[in-house]
Amino acid sequence: MVTDIYNQLDLDTPMINFNGSLGFNPNKKWQYEYKYNIDRDIALHFVNHSEELGINLITAEDRDLFLANRPAAHEALGFFPTKLENKNILNNDSLKTNPICLTLEVKPEKEQSFINYVKDKFNNKLQISPWGGPNSIIEIAAGGVNKVTGIKKLADFYNIEQKDVIAFGDEFNDQEMIEYAGFGVAMKNGQPKVKAIADDVTDLDNNHDGLADYLENHFKI
Repeated sequence: MVTDIYNQLDLDTPMINFNGSLGFNPNKKWQYEYKYNIDRDIALHFVNHSEELGINLITAEDRDLFLANRPAAHEALGFFPTKLENKNILNNDSLKTNPICLTLEVKPEKEQSFINYVKDKFNNKLQISPWGGPNSIIEIAAGGVNKVTGIKKLADFYNIEQKDVIAFGDEFNDQEMIEYAGFGVAMKNGQPKVKAIADDVTDLDNNHDGLADYLENHFKI
């Protein structure tokens, strides 16, 4: 889906995905292409202990991989599919390689205990990023990897100084990126904690082209 949007925009630049865990150019070889993986056994640990850990849904992804333990019960969760083919069901047999990213929906009352469990059991092996908002969605990446990882890769590639980086975000997984950027902007619909650390806040939200509106006014285009 992201590649489809990339092609619709007729881009030809490197693209960063999975909270900074994957950097590549969809249409040609990029000499600085990279990815950080999660150990397959860790991913399967969450699958096999999902009930006791309070995990309702879990997906495992790579550049050309999408697996989920079960379909979502309703479309309100957005990211999680409501229909799955057998080949896309996440289990010990279907997950054959180390995934790049895990995305989980956990029971709200279990969210903090799950976060504590991951930190205690896997120490520095994993980076855990709650989304915040109405649903208890958590993303898990390789330890020490977040959106700043990707920004640094691109900034180095294009010789852009940190002070000249502008970043937009709305959820908790954008905090490091907002803090790192020379100018961090929170979306109008963003989490209060994200707005508190941002240099500015957009006038419009995600559903009303808030980012585009801000760029047009900020850069007078």
